[in-house]
Amino acid sequence: MRGAKSAKWVAMAGVVALAATACGGGKDSGSDNANKTVDPKGIVSYANGEPQNPLQPANTMEAYGSVVINSLFTGLVSYDKAGNIVNENAESVTPDANNKVWTVKLKAGWKFHNGDAVTAKSYVDAWNWAANPANGQQNSAWYRDIVGYEAVHPAKGKGTGTTMSGLKVVDENTFTITLTNGIPYYAYKLVYSPFYPLPAAALKDPKTYGEKPVGNGPYKFTSWQRKKSIKVAAWADYKGAKKPKNGGVDFKAYTTPTAAYNDLRSDNVDTMPLAPDSELANYKQDFGKRAITSEFSAINTMNPAFYTDQWKNIDVRVLQGLSMAIDRATIAKTTFYGNRKPATGWVAPGVKGYQENACGEVCTFNPEKAKKLIEAGGGVPGKAMTIQYNADQPHKGWVTAVCNDITKNTGVKCTGDPVTDFQADTEIRDKKKVKSFYRSGWTLDYPFNGNFLADLYGTGVDGNKGGFSDKKFDELSKKADQAKTIDESAKLYQEAEKQLVNTMPGIPLFYNQINSAHSNNVKSVEFDQAGDPILSEVEVFKK
Repeated sequence: MRGAKSAKWVAMAGVVALAATACGGGKDSGSDNANKTVDPKGIVSYANGEPQNPLQPANTMEAYGSVVINSLFTGLVSYDKAGNIVNENAESVTPDANNKVWTVKLKAGWKFHNGDAVTAKSYVDAWNWAANPANGQQNSAWYRDIVGYEAVHPAKGKGTGTTMSGLKVVDENTFTITLTNGIPYYAYKLVYSPFYPLPAAALKDPKTYGEKPVGNGPYKFTSWQRKKSIKVAAWADYKGAKKPKNGGVDFKAYTTPTAAYNDLRSDNVDTMPLAPDSELANYKQDFGKRAITSEFSAINTMNPAFYTDQWKNIDVRVLQGLSMAIDRATIAKTTFYGNRKPATGWVAPGVKGYQENACGEVCTFNPEKAKKLIEAGGGVPGKAMTIQYNADQPHKGWVTAVCNDITKNTGVKCTGDPVTDFQADTEIRDKKKVKSFYRSGWTLDYPFNGNFLADLYGTGVDGNKGGFSDKKFDELSKKADQAKTIDESAKLYQEAEKQLVNTMPGIPLFYNQINSAHSNNVKSVEFDQAGDPILSEVEVFKK
């Protein structure tokens, strides 16, 4: 849920580059491609789902909405396959010597799809609007580093202003961002969608523009047929480098991954994010050269709802014991057919600051010690627990396997708690109505370990859906943010990650992998480090 680097640094030393190029699904997949002609106006279809919220950049924190938002908008910066910063709408993003005041200069001549110019004011006004709690944007905490955020969005009570004093428009194409404390990796954060610009009209009529968004990206909005399809068309006037090689995208809404997979086999949809668990053993055989297997930076955890009576005052030994009761290696091999890797910490591979075995023995299968820890901690209240998950994606198999391990090895009755779709799942989390545990999947927003730590487990941040709060972790995160260099910050975040074993905000389970394919209708289908399809590169064959 879905980063960057300032002009100060030439490269991100130490980042593990993840190959986004598909194994088997590359440029020339399919035996007859040489005899096919590409249609530059052809439409790509992608198996998606119904977004949770209106299509607003600062109100989207889930995959179904994010993939659409990212097709419609282009932000200041992005990152390449090696994790290096690439300027997009920004000409430069430069910090002062203390990493506290960041000066952003825009490339001139960019426009929104409605013809309005993209200016410094387009960014500053959009961020101020989204920070205001009156506007209900769920990603508003992403502006918390900016001076004046507390005045607009205080932790309690009503704000004293509507604009953050740390944002200043210098001229039409220049603005400055003043942070409460210097953050060496702040440019990374600017990749994420809350930092996209908005046209002035969208702030005056957010309801209309949430249904019919106007962006500045490679595709422009065409239509939204609820729970069926969202369509976007290639925008001829796009100023960015990633101009579409197709005529548009049809984001088809599916309620089950099996239905999407069957349509993919029948060439009724062109690609999908993940093959169902039930097809992991077969998808390479089903699609041959069109099968796609690639790495990306994502992790699955199971998180307690700490606001519930069951977990509110739980002894951490109980959570540690539940973690040690799970045989991750066997589940990865059997349920996922070797297409997942057991997680050994809370940060996904492929980002700066990733470290192996941050979780230590607590993420190692040891049923005997698991049972002893749970008993020493006073046991699981009610001797029963559930794991909430969205049934429109392939989670049932592994949730059942995890629960079977817990029940068998600890005597605690564990069952899955399926919710119809991802939209319903996220709404339950947002309203703090999870009964026990919930499945959490997090994909990088930017390639830095702090994104998997402070942005998920910091007190009160938007990604913290379980109500976890720990002063020591918050203090370590703050110390990491105030480091002088990116390398120092990453090391301090590694210390913060190791401390999580003493509080267990979530139980690490598996690192993800792309297991997908594409139809006979298209070529050049690849997925990026965030696990999203690189839609602008997909080419469609003439029919």
